[in-house]
Amino acid sequence: MSGGPAQLDTFDYKPQTGKKKHAGSVFDFKQHGESGLWISELLPETAKHADKLCVLNGMYADVTNHAQSFLQLHTGDRLRPRPSLGSWVTYGLGTENQNLPGFISLYPERASVYSSALLPPIYEGTPIGLNGEDMSKATINNVVGNNLPLDVKRKQADLIQAMNRDHQQGREEDARLEAVIESLELGFRMQSTAPDLLDTSTESQETLDKYRVGVNVNKGRCKPSDFGRQCLLARRFVEAGVRFIEINHGGWDQHQNHREDLSANCEATDAPIAALLEDLDQRGLLEETLLVWGGEFGRPGLVPEDGKDESGHNARGFTFWMAGGGLKSGIAYGKTDNTGARAVEGKVHFRDLHATILHQLGLDNQKLMYKQGEREFRLTGLEGGKVVKDIIA
Repeated sequence: MSGGPAQLDTFDYKPQTGKKKHAGSVFDFKQHGESGLWISELLPETAKHADKLCVLNGMYADVTNHAQSFLQLHTGDRLRPRPSLGSWVTYGLGTENQNLPGFISLYPERASVYSSALLPPIYEGTPIGLNGEDMSKATINNVVGNNLPLDVKRKQADLIQAMNRDHQQGREEDARLEAVIESLELGFRMQSTAPDLLDTSTESQETLDKYRVGVNVNKGRCKPSDFGRQCLLARRFVEAGVRFIEINHGGWDQHQNHREDLSANCEATDAPIAALLEDLDQRGLLEETLLVWGGEFGRPGLVPEDGKDESGHNARGFTFWMAGGGLKSGIAYGKTDNTGARAVEGKVHFRDLHATILHQLGLDNQKLMYKQGEREFRLTGLEGGKVVKDIIA
Protein backbone atom coordinates (compact mmCIF):
# COMPACT_ATOMS: atom_id res chain seq x y z
CA MET A 1 0.00 0.00 0.00
CA SER A 2 2.42 2.62 -1.27
CA GLY A 3 2.28 6.07 0.27
CA GLY A 4 1.75 5.31 3.96
CA PRO A 5 -1.64 3.96 5.10
CA ALA A 6 -3.13 5.82 8.06
CA GLN A 7 -2.92 3.21 10.82
CA LEU A 8 -5.15 5.15 13.23
CA ASP A 9 -8.03 5.04 10.76
CA THR A 10 -7.62 1.40 9.70
CA PHE A 11 -6.28 -1.00 12.39
CA ASP A 12 -4.86 0.99 15.33
CA TYR A 13 -7.89 2.33 17.19
CA LYS A 14 -7.26 5.40 19.33
CA PRO A 15 -10.51 6.76 20.78
CA GLN A 16 -10.51 10.51 21.13
CA THR A 17 -11.39 11.48 24.68
CA GLY A 18 -11.26 14.50 26.90
CA LYS A 19 -12.61 18.03 26.56
CA LYS A 20 -10.09 18.82 23.84
CA LYS A 21 -9.87 15.72 21.70
CA HIS A 22 -6.32 14.73 20.86
CA ALA A 23 -5.04 13.19 17.64
CA GLY A 24 -6.50 9.76 16.98
CA SER A 25 -8.97 7.78 14.91
CA VAL A 26 -11.55 9.86 13.04
CA PHE A 27 -13.55 6.93 11.65
CA ASP A 28 -15.71 4.56 13.66
CA PHE A 29 -14.23 1.27 14.84
CA LYS A 30 -15.86 -1.94 15.99
CA GLN A 31 -14.57 -5.17 17.43
CA HIS A 32 -14.84 -8.14 15.07
CA GLY A 33 -14.72 -11.92 15.23
CA GLU A 34 -14.19 -14.07 18.28
CA SER A 35 -10.86 -12.31 18.75
CA GLY A 36 -12.48 -8.89 19.10
CA LEU A 37 -9.92 -7.13 16.91
CA TRP A 38 -10.64 -3.44 16.43
CA ILE A 39 -11.05 -2.62 12.72
CA SER A 40 -12.21 0.56 11.02
CA GLU A 41 -15.60 1.00 9.38
CA LEU A 42 -13.66 1.61 6.13
CA LEU A 43 -12.75 -2.10 5.91
CA PRO A 44 -16.01 -4.04 6.39
CA GLU A 45 -15.02 -7.01 4.20
CA THR A 46 -11.55 -7.45 5.68
CA ALA A 47 -13.17 -7.19 9.13
CA LYS A 48 -15.08 -10.41 8.38
CA HIS A 49 -11.69 -12.16 8.46
CA ALA A 50 -10.48 -10.59 11.71
CA ASP A 51 -9.80 -14.00 13.22
CA LYS A 52 -7.29 -14.72 10.45
CA LEU A 53 -5.22 -11.58 11.04
CA CYS A 54 -2.03 -11.04 13.00
CA VAL A 55 -1.93 -7.25 13.41
CA LEU A 56 1.41 -5.58 14.18
CA ASN A 57 0.66 -2.18 15.74
CA GLY A 58 4.23 -1.55 16.90
CA MET A 59 5.95 -1.21 13.53
CA TYR A 60 8.62 1.47 13.10
CA ALA A 61 11.18 2.50 10.48
CA ASP A 62 14.20 4.80 10.28
CA VAL A 63 13.07 7.67 8.06
CA THR A 64 9.91 9.53 7.04
CA ASN A 65 10.99 10.07 3.45
CA HIS A 66 8.92 8.06 0.97
CA ALA A 67 11.72 6.96 -1.36
CA GLN A 68 14.12 5.91 1.38
CA SER A 69 11.58 4.11 3.56
CA PHE A 70 10.02 2.44 0.50
CA LEU A 71 13.49 1.15 -0.41
CA GLN A 72 14.12 -0.05 3.14
CA LEU A 73 10.79 -1.89 3.22
CA HIS A 74 11.64 -3.77 0.04
CA THR A 75 15.40 -4.25 0.36
CA GLY A 76 16.40 -3.64 3.98
CA ASP A 77 18.62 -0.69 2.94
CA ARG A 78 17.33 2.85 2.71
CA LEU A 79 20.21 4.36 0.72
CA ARG A 80 21.72 1.91 -1.76
CA PRO A 81 20.31 -0.45 -4.40
CA ARG A 82 20.03 -3.88 -2.83
CA PRO A 83 18.15 -7.10 -3.69
CA SER A 84 14.44 -6.96 -2.95
CA LEU A 85 12.77 -9.28 -0.46
CA GLY A 86 11.29 -11.33 -3.31
CA SER A 87 14.71 -11.80 -4.87
CA TRP A 88 16.17 -12.96 -1.56
CA VAL A 89 13.33 -15.45 -1.11
CA THR A 90 13.75 -16.96 -4.58
CA TYR A 91 17.53 -17.02 -4.08
CA GLY A 92 17.03 -18.95 -0.87
CA LEU A 93 14.22 -21.28 -1.92
CA GLY A 94 14.27 -21.50 -5.71
CA THR A 95 11.09 -22.01 -7.70
CA GLU A 96 8.31 -24.58 -7.45
CA ASN A 97 7.13 -24.33 -11.06
CA GLN A 98 9.78 -24.61 -13.77
CA ASN A 99 7.42 -23.03 -16.31
CA LEU A 100 6.85 -19.81 -14.35
CA PRO A 101 9.03 -17.17 -12.66
CA GLY A 102 9.69 -17.69 -8.98
CA PHE A 103 8.96 -14.02 -8.25
CA ILE A 104 6.25 -11.88 -9.84
CA SER A 105 5.45 -8.23 -9.07
CA LEU A 106 2.04 -6.96 -10.16
CA TYR A 107 1.71 -3.28 -11.07
CA PRO A 108 5.03 -2.23 -9.48
CA GLU A 109 5.63 1.50 -8.96
CA ARG A 110 9.40 1.29 -9.36
CA ALA A 111 12.11 -1.23 -10.16
CA SER A 112 13.35 -1.48 -6.56
CA VAL A 113 10.22 -3.54 -5.86
CA TYR A 114 11.53 -6.45 -7.94
CA SER A 115 15.26 -5.76 -8.42
CA SER A 116 17.83 -8.49 -7.76
CA ALA A 117 20.61 -5.84 -7.57
CA LEU A 118 23.84 -7.62 -6.61
CA LEU A 119 22.27 -11.09 -6.63
CA PRO A 120 22.51 -12.99 -9.95
CA PRO A 121 19.96 -11.47 -12.37
CA ILE A 122 18.07 -14.77 -12.63
CA TYR A 123 16.53 -13.85 -9.25
CA GLU A 124 15.08 -10.59 -10.55
CA GLY A 125 11.31 -10.38 -10.29
CA THR A 126 9.06 -10.43 -13.36
CA PRO A 127 6.92 -7.25 -13.49
CA ILE A 128 3.38 -7.40 -14.89
CA GLY A 129 1.26 -4.32 -15.54
CA LEU A 130 3.91 -1.64 -15.91
CA ASN A 131 3.37 2.04 -16.67
CA GLY A 132 -0.37 2.08 -16.11
CA GLU A 133 -0.93 -0.87 -18.42
CA ASP A 134 -4.49 -2.21 -18.47
CA MET A 135 -4.26 -5.25 -16.20
CA SER A 136 -6.82 -7.10 -18.32
CA LYS A 137 -4.33 -6.95 -21.21
CA ALA A 138 -1.19 -7.51 -19.15
CA THR A 139 1.25 -10.12 -20.37
CA ILE A 140 4.54 -11.55 -19.22
CA ASN A 141 7.43 -10.63 -21.51
CA ASN A 142 8.37 -13.36 -24.00
CA VAL A 143 5.04 -15.15 -23.54
CA VAL A 144 3.09 -13.82 -26.50
CA GLY A 145 5.14 -14.50 -29.59
CA ASN A 146 4.32 -15.11 -33.24
CA ASN A 147 1.71 -17.59 -34.42
CA LEU A 148 4.11 -20.38 -35.35
CA PRO A 149 3.40 -23.87 -34.02
CA LEU A 150 5.06 -24.65 -30.72
CA ASP A 151 7.43 -27.23 -32.25
CA VAL A 152 8.70 -24.62 -34.72
CA LYS A 153 9.16 -22.12 -31.89
CA ARG A 154 11.15 -24.78 -30.06
CA LYS A 155 13.49 -25.10 -33.05
CA GLN A 156 13.87 -21.32 -33.16
CA ALA A 157 14.68 -21.21 -29.46
CA ASP A 158 17.18 -24.06 -29.77
CA LEU A 159 18.99 -22.21 -32.58
CA ILE A 160 19.15 -18.97 -30.60
CA GLN A 161 20.29 -20.76 -27.45
CA ALA A 162 23.01 -22.62 -29.38
CA MET A 163 24.31 -19.25 -30.57
CA ASN A 164 24.09 -17.92 -27.00
CA ARG A 165 26.09 -20.86 -25.66
CA ASP A 166 28.75 -20.31 -28.31
CA HIS A 167 28.89 -16.68 -27.26
CA GLN A 168 29.21 -17.79 -23.66
CA GLN A 169 32.41 -19.73 -24.26
CA GLY A 170 35.09 -18.03 -22.23
CA ARG A 171 32.47 -15.98 -20.33
CA GLU A 172 31.25 -18.67 -17.93
CA GLU A 173 31.48 -16.27 -14.99
CA ASP A 174 29.23 -13.65 -16.59
CA ALA A 175 26.06 -13.89 -14.46
CA ARG A 176 24.19 -11.41 -16.67
CA LEU A 177 24.75 -13.50 -19.79
CA GLU A 178 23.72 -16.68 -17.98
CA ALA A 179 20.58 -14.88 -16.75
CA VAL A 180 19.64 -13.92 -20.31
CA ILE A 181 20.08 -17.50 -21.49
CA GLU A 182 17.99 -18.85 -18.62
CA SER A 183 15.29 -16.21 -19.00
CA LEU A 184 14.90 -16.95 -22.72
CA GLU A 185 14.45 -20.61 -21.92
CA LEU A 186 11.94 -19.77 -19.19
CA GLY A 187 10.14 -17.45 -21.61
CA PHE A 188 9.67 -20.34 -24.01
CA ARG A 189 8.38 -22.69 -21.32
CA MET A 190 6.00 -20.01 -20.08
CA GLN A 191 4.21 -19.98 -23.44
CA SER A 192 2.44 -23.19 -22.49
CA THR A 193 1.43 -22.00 -19.01
CA ALA A 194 1.29 -18.24 -18.52
CA PRO A 195 -1.36 -17.17 -21.09
CA ASP A 196 -4.03 -19.36 -19.50
CA LEU A 197 -2.94 -18.29 -16.03
CA LEU A 198 -3.37 -14.60 -16.91
CA ASP A 199 -6.77 -15.18 -18.51
CA THR A 200 -9.27 -14.48 -15.73
CA SER A 201 -12.24 -14.85 -18.09
CA THR A 202 -12.31 -18.53 -17.17
CA GLU A 203 -13.40 -17.59 -13.65
CA SER A 204 -17.10 -17.53 -12.73
CA GLN A 205 -18.93 -14.21 -12.68
CA GLU A 206 -19.45 -14.74 -8.96
CA THR A 207 -15.69 -14.89 -8.44
CA LEU A 208 -15.02 -11.87 -10.66
CA ASP A 209 -17.62 -9.89 -8.73
CA LYS A 210 -16.24 -11.02 -5.37
CA TYR A 211 -12.77 -9.76 -6.32
CA ARG A 212 -14.27 -6.69 -8.04
CA VAL A 213 -12.26 -7.43 -11.17
CA GLY A 214 -12.32 -4.50 -13.58
CA VAL A 215 -13.57 -2.06 -10.94
CA ASN A 216 -11.42 1.05 -10.59
CA VAL A 217 -12.23 3.54 -7.86
CA ASN A 218 -11.48 6.97 -9.31
CA LYS A 219 -11.86 9.22 -6.32
CA GLY A 220 -9.34 11.68 -4.91
CA ARG A 221 -5.77 10.41 -5.19
CA CYS A 222 -6.77 6.74 -5.47
CA LYS A 223 -4.77 5.37 -8.39
CA PRO A 224 -6.54 3.09 -10.91
CA SER A 225 -4.86 -0.31 -10.69
CA ASP A 226 -7.60 -2.92 -11.17
CA PHE A 227 -6.59 -4.14 -7.74
CA GLY A 228 -9.18 -6.91 -7.79
CA ARG A 229 -7.56 -8.51 -10.83
CA GLN A 230 -4.20 -8.31 -9.06
CA CYS A 231 -5.57 -10.21 -6.07
CA LEU A 232 -7.23 -12.83 -8.26
CA LEU A 233 -4.03 -13.30 -10.28
CA ALA A 234 -2.10 -13.62 -7.02
CA ARG A 235 -4.37 -16.47 -5.94
CA ARG A 236 -3.89 -18.19 -9.30
CA PHE A 237 -0.10 -17.73 -9.11
CA VAL A 238 -0.05 -19.22 -5.60
CA GLU A 239 -1.99 -22.24 -6.87
CA ALA A 240 0.45 -22.58 -9.76
CA GLY A 241 3.48 -22.63 -7.48
CA VAL A 242 4.91 -19.12 -7.89
CA ARG A 243 7.06 -18.60 -4.81
CA PHE A 244 6.69 -14.86 -4.19
CA ILE A 245 4.02 -12.45 -5.47
CA GLU A 246 3.76 -8.76 -4.68
CA ILE A 247 0.53 -6.84 -5.25
CA ASN A 248 0.75 -3.05 -5.40
CA HIS A 249 -1.71 -0.24 -4.80
CA GLY A 250 -0.49 3.36 -4.66
CA GLY A 251 -1.92 6.72 -3.69
CA TRP A 252 -1.99 6.37 0.11
CA ASP A 253 -0.10 9.63 0.64
CA GLN A 254 -2.99 11.61 2.12
CA HIS A 255 -1.56 15.02 2.85
CA GLN A 256 -4.86 16.68 1.97
CA ASN A 257 -8.42 15.40 1.67
CA HIS A 258 -7.42 12.71 4.14
CA ARG A 259 -10.88 11.33 4.79
CA GLU A 260 -12.00 11.17 1.16
CA ASP A 261 -8.74 9.76 -0.19
CA LEU A 262 -8.38 7.18 2.57
CA SER A 263 -11.98 6.09 2.07
CA ALA A 264 -11.38 5.66 -1.66
CA ASN A 265 -8.23 3.59 -1.17
CA CYS A 266 -9.95 1.35 1.35
CA GLU A 267 -12.93 0.96 -0.98
CA ALA A 268 -10.59 -0.12 -3.80
CA THR A 269 -8.68 -2.69 -1.77
CA ASP A 270 -10.99 -3.99 0.97
CA ALA A 271 -13.16 -6.50 -0.93
CA PRO A 272 -10.35 -7.92 -3.12
CA ILE A 273 -8.12 -8.54 -0.10
CA ALA A 274 -11.00 -10.20 1.74
CA ALA A 275 -11.67 -12.38 -1.31
CA LEU A 276 -8.02 -13.44 -1.45
CA LEU A 277 -8.04 -14.33 2.25
CA GLU A 278 -11.26 -16.30 1.85
CA ASP A 279 -10.13 -18.24 -1.23
CA LEU A 280 -6.73 -19.16 0.17
CA ASP A 281 -8.36 -20.34 3.38
CA GLN A 282 -11.10 -22.37 1.67
CA ARG A 283 -8.57 -24.02 -0.65
CA GLY A 284 -6.30 -25.03 2.21
CA LEU A 285 -3.52 -22.71 1.02
CA LEU A 286 -3.51 -20.08 3.76
CA GLU A 287 -1.60 -22.20 6.26
CA GLU A 288 1.32 -22.46 3.82
CA THR A 289 0.99 -18.98 2.34
CA LEU A 290 2.02 -15.83 4.20
CA LEU A 291 0.08 -12.65 3.39
CA VAL A 292 1.72 -9.36 4.37
CA TRP A 293 -0.09 -5.98 4.24
CA GLY A 294 1.44 -2.56 4.81
CA GLY A 295 3.23 0.49 3.44
CA GLU A 296 6.53 2.29 3.89
CA PHE A 297 5.31 4.02 7.07
CA GLY A 298 2.14 5.38 8.66
CA ARG A 299 0.56 8.76 9.33
CA PRO A 300 -0.08 10.90 12.41
CA GLY A 301 -3.68 11.15 13.53
CA LEU A 302 -5.95 14.06 12.76
CA VAL A 303 -7.04 16.46 15.52
CA PRO A 304 -10.75 17.20 15.01
CA GLU A 305 -10.50 20.33 17.12
CA ASP A 306 -8.39 22.13 14.51
CA GLY A 307 -10.77 21.36 11.62
CA LYS A 308 -8.00 20.22 9.27
CA ASP A 309 -8.22 17.27 6.88
CA GLU A 310 -4.57 16.59 6.18
CA SER A 311 -1.89 14.34 7.62
CA GLY A 312 1.87 13.95 7.36
CA HIS A 313 4.32 11.07 7.65
CA ASN A 314 5.00 8.92 10.68
CA ALA A 315 7.74 6.27 10.72
CA ARG A 316 7.92 6.03 14.53
CA GLY A 317 4.76 3.96 14.86
CA PHE A 318 2.48 2.33 12.31
CA THR A 319 0.68 -0.90 11.44
CA PHE A 320 1.26 -3.98 9.30
CA TRP A 321 -0.78 -7.14 9.34
CA MET A 322 0.04 -10.67 8.30
CA ALA A 323 -2.10 -13.76 7.86
CA GLY A 324 -1.44 -17.48 7.45
CA GLY A 325 2.03 -18.94 7.15
CA GLY A 326 2.12 -20.48 10.61
CA LEU A 327 1.45 -17.25 12.54
CA LYS A 328 -0.97 -16.74 15.38
CA SER A 329 -4.32 -15.43 14.18
CA GLY A 330 -6.83 -13.02 15.62
CA ILE A 331 -4.22 -11.10 17.61
CA ALA A 332 -2.96 -7.54 17.86
CA TYR A 333 0.74 -7.44 18.79
CA GLY A 334 2.47 -4.29 19.95
CA LYS A 335 1.01 -0.86 20.50
CA THR A 336 1.60 2.83 20.00
CA ASP A 337 1.16 5.53 22.62
CA ASN A 338 -2.28 7.02 23.25
CA THR A 339 -2.02 9.35 20.24
CA GLY A 340 -0.45 6.79 17.89
CA ALA A 341 2.67 8.93 17.55
CA ARG A 342 5.23 6.21 18.29
CA ALA A 343 5.53 2.50 18.98
CA VAL A 344 5.97 1.82 22.69
CA GLU A 345 5.38 -1.94 23.07
CA GLY A 346 6.14 -4.93 20.85
CA LYS A 347 8.25 -2.78 18.55
CA VAL A 348 9.01 -4.35 15.15
CA HIS A 349 11.51 -2.78 12.77
CA PHE A 350 11.59 -3.62 9.05
CA ARG A 351 14.64 -5.79 9.78
CA ASP A 352 12.58 -7.76 12.31
CA LEU A 353 9.69 -8.05 9.88
CA HIS A 354 12.06 -9.41 7.22
CA ALA A 355 13.69 -11.82 9.67
CA THR A 356 10.25 -13.12 10.70
CA ILE A 357 9.07 -13.55 7.11
CA LEU A 358 12.25 -15.45 6.22
CA HIS A 359 11.93 -17.58 9.36
CA GLN A 360 8.40 -18.62 8.44
CA LEU A 361 9.68 -19.62 5.00
CA GLY A 362 12.38 -21.78 6.57
CA LEU A 363 15.26 -19.32 6.09
CA ASP A 364 17.66 -17.91 8.67
CA ASN A 365 18.21 -14.19 8.07
CA GLN A 366 21.79 -14.48 9.35
CA LYS A 367 22.66 -17.41 7.11
CA LEU A 368 20.90 -16.19 3.95
CA MET A 369 23.94 -14.41 2.55
CA TYR A 370 25.53 -13.49 -0.77
CA LYS A 371 29.22 -12.74 -1.01
CA GLN A 372 30.50 -10.18 -3.48
CA GLY A 373 34.23 -9.66 -3.39
CA GLU A 374 35.20 -9.62 0.27
CA ARG A 375 31.83 -8.37 1.49
CA GLU A 376 28.91 -10.40 2.77
CA PHE A 377 25.41 -9.09 2.06
CA ARG A 378 22.18 -9.99 3.85
CA LEU A 379 18.61 -8.75 3.61
CA THR A 380 18.74 -7.75 7.28
CA GLY A 381 22.19 -6.17 7.08
CA LEU A 382 25.16 -6.69 9.35
CA GLU A 383 23.13 -6.24 12.54
CA GLY A 384 20.52 -8.76 11.45
CA GLY A 385 16.88 -8.81 12.47
CA LYS A 386 15.05 -10.39 15.41
CA VAL A 387 12.41 -13.00 14.67
CA VAL A 388 9.17 -11.94 16.41
CA LYS A 389 8.64 -15.26 18.16
CA ASP A 390 5.59 -14.06 20.13
CA ILE A 391 3.45 -14.09 16.98
CA ILE A 392 4.44 -17.57 15.77
CA ALA A 393 1.83 -20.27 16.35
